[in-house]
Order: sequence, then C-alpha cells, then structure tokens
Amino acid sequence: MYFLSGWPKRLLCGPRSPAEAPLHVQSDPRRAFFAVLAPARLSIWYNRPSVLIVTYKEPAKSSTQFGSYKQAEWRPDSTMIAVSTANGYILFFHITSSRGDKHLYEPVYPKGSPQMKGIPHFKEEHCAPALNLEMKKILDLQAPVTSLQSVLEDLLVATSDGLLHLIHWEGMTNGRKAINLSTVPFSVDLQSSRVGSFLGFADVHIKDMEYCATLDGFAVVFNDGKVGFITPVSSRFTAEQLHGVWPQDVVDGTCVAVNNKYRLMAFGCASGSVQVYTIDNTTGAMLLSHKLELTAKQYPDIWNKTGAVKLIRWSPDNSVVIVTWEYGGLSLWSVFGAQLICTLGGDFAYRSDGTKKDPLKINSMSWGAEGYHLWVISGFGSQHTEIEADLRSIVKQPSILLFQFIKSVLTVNPCMSNQEQVLLQGEDRLYLNCGEASQTQNLKSSSACSEHPRSREKSPFADGGLETQGLSTLLGHRHWHVVQISSTYLESNWPIRFSAIDKLGQNIAVVGKFGFAHYSLLTKKWKLFGNITQEQNMIVTGGLAWWNEFMVLACYSISNRQEELRVYLRTSNLDNAFAHVTKAQAETLLLSVFRDMVIVFRADCSICLYSIERKADGLNTTAGIQVLQEVSMSRYIPHPFLVVSVTLTSVSTENGITLKMPQQARDAESIMLNLAGQLIMMQRDRSGPQIREKDSNPNQRKLLPFCPPVVLAQSVENVWTTCRASKQKRHLLEALWLSCGGAGMKVWLPLFPRDHRKPHSFLSQRIMLPFHINIYPLAVLFEDALVLGAVNDTLLYDSLYTRTGAREQLEVFFPFCVVERTSQIYLHHILRQLLVRNLGEQALLLAQSCAALPYFPHVLELMLHEVLEEEATSREPIPDPLLPTVAKFITEFPLFLQTVVHCARKTEYALWNYLFAAVGNPKDLFEECLMAQDLDTAASYLIILQNMEVPAVSRQHATLLFNTALEQGKWDLCRHMIRFLKAIGSGESETPPSTPTAQEPSSSGGFEFFRNRSISLSQSAENVPPGKFGLQKTLSMPSGPSGKRWSKDSECAENMYIDMMLWRHARRLLEDVRLKDLGCFAAQLGFELISWLCKERTRAARVDNFVIALKRLHKDFLWPLPIIPASSISSPFKNGKYRTVGEQLLKSQSADPFINPDMDGGISNIQRSQSWLSNIGPTHRDMDTASSHGPQMQDAFLSPLSNKGDECSIGSATDLTESSSMVDGDWTIVDENFSTLSLTQSELEHISMELASKGPHKSQVQLRYLLHIFMEAGCLDWCVVIGLILRESSVISQILGVTQSSEVDREMLQNIKMGLHAVDRWASTDCPGYKPFLNIIKPQLQKLNEITEEQVQPDTFQPVTVGKTAEQTSPRAEDNRGSSSHGGIPQSENGGSSMVSRKEEDTTQTDEDEPFRDGAYDCSVS
Repeated sequence: MYFLSGWPKRLLCGPRSPAEAPLHVQSDPRRAFFAVLAPARLSIWYNRPSVLIVTYKEPAKSSTQFGSYKQAEWRPDSTMIAVSTANGYILFFHITSSRGDKHLYEPVYPKGSPQMKGIPHFKEEHCAPALNLEMKKILDLQAPVTSLQSVLEDLLVATSDGLLHLIHWEGMTNGRKAINLSTVPFSVDLQSSRVGSFLGFADVHIKDMEYCATLDGFAVVFNDGKVGFITPVSSRFTAEQLHGVWPQDVVDGTCVAVNNKYRLMAFGCASGSVQVYTIDNTTGAMLLSHKLELTAKQYPDIWNKTGAVKLIRWSPDNSVVIVTWEYGGLSLWSVFGAQLICTLGGDFAYRSDGTKKDPLKINSMSWGAEGYHLWVISGFGSQHTEIEADLRSIVKQPSILLFQFIKSVLTVNPCMSNQEQVLLQGEDRLYLNCGEASQTQNLKSSSACSEHPRSREKSPFADGGLETQGLSTLLGHRHWHVVQISSTYLESNWPIRFSAIDKLGQNIAVVGKFGFAHYSLLTKKWKLFGNITQEQNMIVTGGLAWWNEFMVLACYSISNRQEELRVYLRTSNLDNAFAHVTKAQAETLLLSVFRDMVIVFRADCSICLYSIERKADGLNTTAGIQVLQEVSMSRYIPHPFLVVSVTLTSVSTENGITLKMPQQARDAESIMLNLAGQLIMMQRDRSGPQIREKDSNPNQRKLLPFCPPVVLAQSVENVWTTCRASKQKRHLLEALWLSCGGAGMKVWLPLFPRDHRKPHSFLSQRIMLPFHINIYPLAVLFEDALVLGAVNDTLLYDSLYTRTGAREQLEVFFPFCVVERTSQIYLHHILRQLLVRNLGEQALLLAQSCAALPYFPHVLELMLHEVLEEEATSREPIPDPLLPTVAKFITEFPLFLQTVVHCARKTEYALWNYLFAAVGNPKDLFEECLMAQDLDTAASYLIILQNMEVPAVSRQHATLLFNTALEQGKWDLCRHMIRFLKAIGSGESETPPSTPTAQEPSSSGGFEFFRNRSISLSQSAENVPPGKFGLQKTLSMPSGPSGKRWSKDSECAENMYIDMMLWRHARRLLEDVRLKDLGCFAAQLGFELISWLCKERTRAARVDNFVIALKRLHKDFLWPLPIIPASSISSPFKNGKYRTVGEQLLKSQSADPFINPDMDGGISNIQRSQSWLSNIGPTHRDMDTASSHGPQMQDAFLSPLSNKGDECSIGSATDLTESSSMVDGDWTIVDENFSTLSLTQSELEHISMELASKGPHKSQVQLRYLLHIFMEAGCLDWCVVIGLILRESSVISQILGVTQSSEVDREMLQNIKMGLHAVDRWASTDCPGYKPFLNIIKPQLQKLNEITEEQVQPDTFQPVTVGKTAEQTSPRAEDNRGSSSHGGIPQSENGGSSMVSRKEEDTTQTDEDEPFRDGAYDCSVS
C-alpha cells in the first residue's frame, strides 16, 4: 500500500534555544499549510516548496500568563487557527494575505522559456504566498485544555475539569452551557435502557478525542484509560441529548484516531497495542474489528518493551495508519491490520557493526498532501550512552523531518484492481512492473521459496526453457520501470491524485489538481493539453480508467459548472474537440470499466451503467457512451463517502448458468461494492421471465434488474476479478480474490461438477477459502496462480562515515529505503483448504489445470512441507490429521516420488518417521523409483534409507542402484555411488553424502585429469547415447591422481566389493559385444581396462563368434558395411602420385585426433605432434592392392605435415567440432599442401566412395582408441576384429607380427584363425564388400596358418613384442611399450621399409620422453 522511499528530509529551522524547539505540527484541511508550535511561537509552513512563511512570537510577559503552547486546530476554510495553552487559554489567530498580489517565493524562469504567468490559479498554486498572523481573540476556560477538535462550524474543547465546551470560531460560546461529562449516560450499546450508567467520578475528563463525520459522533479516551464513543441522539448538542457507548475490556487507552471512510476508531493502549473498533449498525455497540500489535516472532527483543502508544494518524486517503510509541519508532499498517513497515527492527534499529541505535522519538506528526509526505517533529530523550555524549547532534535535537512515501494506485483508483500490473505512484514519478518479454524470472526461486528469498534475478540472456512457458512477462526482474512525471504538468498540477495503466501495460495516464496527462512506454513521450485553459478548467473527481485506446474519466467542468463523463482517444491530440462528453446528474465518486461497460458510483448513492463503443466518424475515431441502467443504492448506503470501490464482474453464485448458456458467461452478472470494508454483491435477478436471446435486442439482455445486496465478506481492502475466460483454468479465472489486511487473503472459488455431471442440490456452487501470504498483495496473476506485491528494503550507509564527525548525519542514522518487487505462489494454500473441507475432487481438478506451470512441483512440495511441520510438531494429538490426505492427493501426480523425497531432505530428521508413516516405506518408494527408471530420485531416497536403516540395508539398496546406473550409463551417479559405498564401508555413514543430482568438485575424484585431457565428443546424462570417449591410457598409475584414488584403500574389503561389481559389469559388456559401452564405462569411471583385460584374456575377453562381433560393431559405431566400387578395376590411384593424395587424406584424418589432446592440455610443441603423427597413424591404407612403396615415398608425405604442424592442429580443431562434417578439415589440408593438384571427376568419385565406406569421424577415433587398449592388453582376437572393421592391412600385419612371439597363447591363435575363416565364409555369402580386403591380407592368413601348425621363431626385423610386459605396472615400461608396439611402422611384405620404421622408432622414443622429464604429467596420453 504505502512504502517508505529514500531518506527523510530535514527542514532547516535555524539555531534556537530549547524554548523555541518545535513540539507540535498540524496540517490545514487542504494539507497546503502546516502550523508548527513551539512553547512560545506559532509558525506557518508551506507544503511545496517546504518553506517557512510566517512566525508569531509570544511576548515574554503574556507567555508567562498563558503558559506554553500545546495544541493547534485549523478552521475548515483555513482562515483561522486556534491554539490551546498550558494555563487553560485558547488563542484565536487570523491568517491574512499580507502584500496583496505579492508572493513570498516565486519561480524565476530563464529568458525565452514559456512564461507560466498566464495560467489561471498559477499564483496560488505554485508560489508560496506571503501571509500575516494576527491574534484576534483570547478565551480563558479556567482549566487546562486536554483536547481540541474542529467540528463543522464549531470548535469542541475538552478541559481537565471534566467539561466539554462548544465554542464558535469567533471565540464566543453563543450562550451554550458547557457539558459536564458526569451527566452523560454510558452503556454497552444503544439498545439498553436509556438511563445508562454515568461515569460517576468527579475527576474523569477526556484526554483525547476525534470527531467522526460518517458515524456522527466522537471517539474519546478518558484519563482513567477507558474509551468510548459519544453520539448526539438528536441534532441538538446538549447533555440531555448525548449518549455514550463503551467497550468493557479497554482500560488502558492513551490516544485515538478515526478513519471516516471505513468507520473505524483506533485506540492506542498503554500495552503498546492498538485496538481498532467499529460500531455495530443494529445495536450501536462498539465491536472490536482487529488489533495492531508487534509479534514476538518478528520482533523478539522489543515487542513488549515499546511502552504506550503515543500517536496514531490515518493517511489522507484512509488506507493506512501510522503508529508511534513512547519508546520511539514508527510503524505503518493497512486499514485492516497488515503490517507494512516498522522501524524497530533491521537496519532501522541496528548499525552495520551490530550495535543498537536509539530509536527515533516522535513528539508529533501530520500527513502531507495525498500522503506523499509525513511531517514529523522528532525529539530525542536524554538517555544517551557515554560514547555518544559528544554526538548530541542535530539528529538528537527536536527538528522537523519529512518522510517520503510512494503508494499503490489501488489506494486512490480502485478500478485498477482488474489489471495484472503493479503500479505505484510517488510524488513526481511512477513505478511499474511491466518487464520486457526477454526479462523472465526463474520462479522456482521466487520469494515464496523458503531457501533463497533473494535469488530472484535471472539473466535476460539465459535460456528461458521450461521456466518461461506460459508465464506472464509481468514478473520481469527485481527492479521497477520508473517513469518521471512531466515536470511541465507537475508545475501547475501537483500533487498527482490518480493514475492508471492500460491492459497491455503500454500507456499510463495521471491526474493532478487539474486536467490530466498521459505517457506512452513505447515512444517514451508525454502528451499534455495543447490548450492550458482546457486543462485548468477540468477537475477529475472519480478516477480514470483505460478502455482499449481510450481514457474514460469523470470530471467537473469549472466553466460549465457541470459534472461530466469524458472519453479521450490516446492517439489524437489532447483537446476537448476530440473528446466525447456525456453530462452526469451528480458528482461521480468512483468509476470502473468492465469489457464494454462503464460503471460509475455517484454522490447521490446511485450506480449508473453505460455502454461504450468505438465510432469511426470520418477521419476521427471517437467513442460513444450510452446509459444502460441506473440503480439507486440509497437504501443500503448510509453515506456515499463510505464506498471504497465499485466494480462489475461476471462472478455469480450460480455457476451452472455458464454451462447452460455460454453467451451469458460473458455478461456483467453482478455488481461488487466495497462498503467500508464490507463486500456487497448484487446479482442480476434471473427469477423473472427470461427474454429469449434471438428475439431480443442485444442491449435489452443487460437490463435485467438487480437482486437485493448480499454481504460476501468483512474487512475487505481490495477485490480482484478478471473479465477473461478459459475452459482450462475455470477455477482460477472465475474466482473472486479478496485482500483482507492482517487476516490475509480470501478467494471465493467456484466448484464445478466433474465431467459436467448434475451438481448435488445440497452442495454450494462457491466456497470462500481464507489463506495467509507473506507479502502485501497488489495484483493477482490469475492463470499463473501468483500474487504480486512490493516490499520495503533498506540499505545502510553508516560505514561510509567515520564516527568522529562533529554531528551524526541523517543519512547515517536512517537507512536508505527502496521498494522491491516480490511475488508469491498461493496455489498450495487453496489446495490445502479444499482438502481440509473434504473437497478432494475439486482440489484435483484445480491442480490438474495448473500442472503445466513450471513451479507446480514446488507447489506440491510446499503443501506437503507445511502440513508436515504443523502436524509433526504439534503438542496436542491431532484428531483428524491432514497429512495422509495430502499424501494420497500427491500420489495422483507423476511427481509424487520427487515431491516426497525433496520434502524429506528439507525437513529435520526427527519428522521423517511421521512423514513416511503417511506416504509409505522409503524402501518401497526407492524400488518404485528404480522401476520408473528415475535414478536421481532413487539416489535421494538412498540417503534417507542410510539414516533410517542399518548399514546392511542401505548397502543392499546402493548396490541395486549402482548396478542400474552402470546399465544405463549414468556416470555421474555411478561416481557418487562409488563414493557412497566407500563411505558406508569405512564407517563414515554418520555423514550422509550430498545429493547425487548436484555435482560438486570432490565427487569426480581422480577424473579431472582425464576430463581436461580427453577429446570431449559428447556427454549427456539422459537423451544422448553414451559416447564420451577420453583419449587416454587407463592403466593403473600409482603416481597419477586416479592411481591415488584407487590404491589408497586397496586392502579395504569395500574397494574389493566395488571392484567386483565393476568387473562384473565389464564382463557383461564384453559378453554382449558392447565395445562402445565398455569404452565409455572405462573412460568415465577410471576403470583400469588394460589390467583387467590381461586377466580376462582367455575368459571374457575372448571373441567367440567373429561374425556376430563384426556385425555388432558395425551397428554400434554406425560404421557402414563395405561395398565394391564399380571403378575399382581402373582406379587412378594405382598411380603412385595419386595414392599419396589418398593416403594423405586418410592420414590426416586418422592422425588429427591424436594431436588434439596436446592442444587441450596446453602442450604445443611441434616435435611432440610430429612424433604422434609419425608414430600412431597407420602408414598404409591399401584399397585394392598391396603395392610396394620406397622410403622416399614416406618422406614425401611426411614432410608437409611436419613443416605445417599448426595447420594440422587447425584441421583437427575443425574435425572435432560436433557440427562439421568429417571431411572438412582434411580437404583444407590437402588443398593447402597440394595446391598444384587437379583431380578429375572419376578421381573425385573414387575419393568420395572411399569416404562413404567409412563411419563417422568420432567412431573412427573411438575404434582406434579401443584397438590401442586391446593391443596393450594382448587381446589379439579383438584387435583383429577392429582391424577388419577399419580395413587396414597394416593393423592385421602388426597383429600377426606379435603372434610370432612365443608367449602368445596357442588357443588364441587358433581362435583368430577360425574366426577369420568364418568371416571369409560370411563375406563370400552375405557381404562381398569385405572380399577385396580379405584378399589383401591373404598372405598374413597363410602365415597365421603356418604359425598355428608349428611355432616359428620371430624374425630379427620384428618390432619389440608386447606379451610379457602386460603384467608390468611401471609407467615408464608402459611408455616404452606403447610407443614401440603401436608406433613403429609395421613390417609388411615389403622389407625395405624396416629401415624407416627403425629410424622413426628412435626419434619417437626421445621425443616422447621429453615432456615427462619436465614433470608436466605423470601418465602418458595415447
């Protein structure tokens, strides 16, 4: 409603003696002037600018006679001031204009600027007038005056001798006797016998009183603490005609303030609370409406130490009340008790270093015009700490402070309640919440979320994704869109009284003292009246509203002396010539628009309905207005000022109508009237004969009479409805939302029969549900189930100033106040209220309609959490617990399992038994998660099981989950499970591991090394098939990080247990020929594949069926089966020159991937990449013949790559981008290195055929990696299968070279031989594409046959063998073995190349060892 803004301002009064310090401030009825009293002086201040106009000083002699000044009261026309003094005198001052047309302050304009002097009323509006104060009359009442009150044309004065004086403003009593209070009868209500009990004490007198015009009486506080309400029974004001009522339970009253609009009397009490009473219409008794009191929960250290309430002041628009205590401090409350601000806590009460401040003591306060300012006379007590003795600064002296406020537009223009925007108006600016479409908010962490109340921003560049779907852009970010009001308009029309924003949030209109102006958020421009006289001739009385492109407003025309209803078009010039004007009978107090209807409420208590339609009149577009219906409400409304808001809605008690006649659902069904906090509904009377629609004139249907009013709710501050309709969310869109102050919110919800069944006659069709929210509601987003609001936040700046300064600044003492936007989900409150009332079916319908909202899971979680907290911590047994019902309700949704576990994880352990007694055993829920394949949720249940069950049970479930995660390739989860199982085994089970869903750095153990060094090809948890291969050696390396991780507790049985599971999984993968999954598994979990394969060489790592294995690999790696090219016989590649190109092409393809790890790891030395190139890539890629090559050929294709190491790396970078095709990089290199080459059509065809017979680049990298691993482990049968797929004879010959070693198992050789024969047979029948390659390797096959028949000694030229080193674990041995066995150019039929291979081996050795000597890494990356 109201929010503090910025720092308070201090008005300079000049240095004074204590006798001149201000002690009381009182504004005049128009709030343009303020009377400030000091003990012996009266000053008049002007409102804008806030300047001192005139001061009257009491001479010393008369000052001792009168005593010091105490209170002041203005005459209603602001021409006189009455001042009461300590010795019982009342002084009457006349205020006269001193210098005719002269002004004290006038604005000075630079030359050339448009002079404002021609504006009517300009002088009195914008210049501080020069005034004189003159004492005209002195009245001696013989007793100290305790209270002064202006009542119509008289002044009512209460004195301490128990008398009430009615004095005329001219200072005469007119012969009327003073009334003795002891003769006024008091009773509990007006129905009791006329002769009530008298107060009956001689010394009873009124301590404070205030006149209430709408109740026609006085709220009074007596000196003994009793409170009451005195009302004249007839028009004559005599003791016989007065009667008083009093509540029996208030005995410590201190002060009183009256709210005329809501007919409320707020009595301050000595206990520190404020009791707000209203008068019962039927009996006249005083009824307690609500209390304003601080709670121990919010203010634990101060709530009962505030002292008595000192002052209470209602704002000018009667929508908020401000309260201060003897102890000091300010608090601001809405009409019905919602607390908005309190300065006794937070940054107001504590400095940034945590020390406590003295609270601000307030001696007097008064609201300024429209409630934008609060004038405060501050006075500090004398209890200063010694440290601050030297700081008796200006802050500590009594002075005049101006607190600045901004307020919600709903306080003055309630027709804005059918909008979804939040609009706040300040003195010279507007704040609105229309965020641009790009600025969306992650609502899961909105302020309603208990964990992160502050993390509400979301980057506008972030991917909206799920959060933004269907959500209104009104949420935006935390900051406001601030619009500065046009200074030209403000200059002559301050203060701003009303403002309104259109439905789309693109245009704003504001109304000041005269006329109005509007602003477009798209063009960022203001539009003002061209003719200043037209602007100054209209006073808007009943607010304004937007209808499409038009502004509808009710105003009074000064020149015509006529009440009018006007419609202006936004796009045309602001001029009366373009306005549509309709005359009105009486002054319009309120106005609202519903679809194509305008409803107005007038000062004669009548309601008038108009229809509004767009008219194109030639070039001009105007709107036409016609009267539809008038309804007199004078029977029901005692005073027109009591009506807070009036609105048309489509809400009715009968929601069945909307099913039978959908046309009428769009009609204005009823009028909602907020009468002093009572919500009254008048529906259309459909009991009479109905007009059939097709016969009727469209306007006649709307002329149905209204039924007598029905009261829907009490203590209502705001009402929200919408005119939109939607079949999906009927519950939310056809509901009526009420804000009820301290009682929270209420919703009047329609109840629908399921599947259009006939509703039960005994079931009501609507239900009123109350619920509490933590913010003050300013707008309701109907479909999104959100309430928008605003909240005051504070910023301390005291640390910027040193304490040694001579005086403490205001900026140091007060925090800087800002207003922040906030929002809250309310759906869980409504669902819970429906479940409490056994309306589960309705709750389900409502929840299902909202299930698509991004924060719906959070709604279910909040509901479960709140019910659990309340019931599980209750002291008394609960007769009918709600938790089982809520649990059953949540099972209706697929998110049930997540909701329960998230709730449990956020709740303390002590409540878990209560929760799982209602929702089910966590073991069963864990198994449900596994069945539903929801492993992350299952992992959360595991943590609960670990705390609730014995270790054996949690280990059993963890094993289940671990195996499932291995099966599904959820590697993150697997790593967490390994850690979890170790924790259980090593006795760390007291500290449960963190949720597996969030990955923290420690979880990956020794894998960071591999993560940084590997070629990341693809990694995704769910939707992408597991395909991330690290290009690294996964041998056990004690010196590397992963080596530490595995070898730390190698003796530990737990490690053995985990290893057994990993081995079992690896065995299953190999048996199912799932090599791709095996590689992924090893790379992700740091599994030592090579050492395991060495052990399993003759068991699981055997290839049983070569043909099946080959087929499966083709399928897994998306590798096409080979086909015979048509032109293979006459291939141009038989020519040596072209063969080089082809090999170059393929060479770069196979070699590039091995360069990349070096680039990633940051090692960019060309020698290294050279060695990788010459070392690993296969040298021969024979397509159709095993022709021989000399050493010079090798040099020819090696030299360009060595010279251009950089280009190679660029090529590899290109290849490895996911999106690029696998050929791009290679063609670049070919093009650069052999630019002189020109290829013919047939050659291009041949190259493309070659490329088509290969699989994706990624698969090639992965296959080579696996080939390397199997070669290291000595699983030669698998090497043969991979060599066949890659169709590289060099690989086969290399393997056969190894087989000549005596250590190779004969069974394996036999298996390879049998397998290759089986492949040959299969190729002959099913896959002829393999035949050319099998022909190429025939010589090797023959050699294999010979070896199996008799063991042949290895040739002297053979490279170093691999067999015996398989079990060695030294990293150095690994390096040597890796480089030699895989790297050297293998022996083929041509013996001539062995020289080259030997030479290259030597360079490789030295090149490869160098980086490790630097200590860069502890393991070699292959």
